[in-house]
Amino acid sequence: MLVAHLDPLAASIFSLMAIASLLLAFVMLGSRWLNNYLYAFAAESWVIAALSAAVGFYGGYPELYLIALLTALFRGLFLPYLVWRIIRRLSVAREIHEILQPSSALVVGALSVVFSLAVSYRVGQSLDLAGTVAVLALTVMLSMKLIGFLMLAVRHEALSHILGLLVLENGIFLGAQILVPGMPVLIEIVILFDLLIVVACFGVLVQYLVAHVGSTSSLELKRLVG
Repeated sequence: MLVAHLDPLAASIFSLMAIASLLLAFVMLGSRWLNNYLYAFAAESWVIAALSAAVGFYGGYPELYLIALLTALFRGLFLPYLVWRIIRRLSVAREIHEILQPSSALVVGALSVVFSLAVSYRVGQSLDLAGTVAVLALTVMLSMKLIGFLMLAVRHEALSHILGLLVLENGIFLGAQILVPGMPVLIEIVILFDLLIVVACFGVLVQYLVAHVGSTSSLELKRLVG
């Protein structure tokens, strides 16, 4: 496994980028403004793209350079542009209906990191990977997944749900780049384009809410229509 045979410099670079991605997820969790969500997601995607390139360089996976380029262009530019157009068209600036205030959400997010660290440490011990970047990568991956789920649970703007799902998927993608860098390129490209489907579907949902309810809040979805 790559993470078990890294030199200190490579391990430090991977760790720095993973931690930066997690901090950007906390920026999204602790803000009410949709533009802040969007900028943080774009920056996080660029960090993950740089991480893919670094893994490709130190691990000898040249195909990851293509993944890094697609991640930077698709996740870092194209998807944020699509979401920005939706935000601008609907003139929705901030999250209004929240179950948790941003400060409380940050505390819950910090607790999720502690939980993720405990789980990752146990997994690392069972696989004889304790003290390696694998534990940090697994911690960041689980933390970002839990933060994404938290954003879906405590925010009610449909646009917040889009970005919550994207953060969740970014966590999975980041972990995969470090833990299983040899994953077939075709699978990773398919995952990238799946995100386009997610954003398109949520765009349709937002348009439906505005047309039929006059709001972009998921609180207005009182019942399922079959």
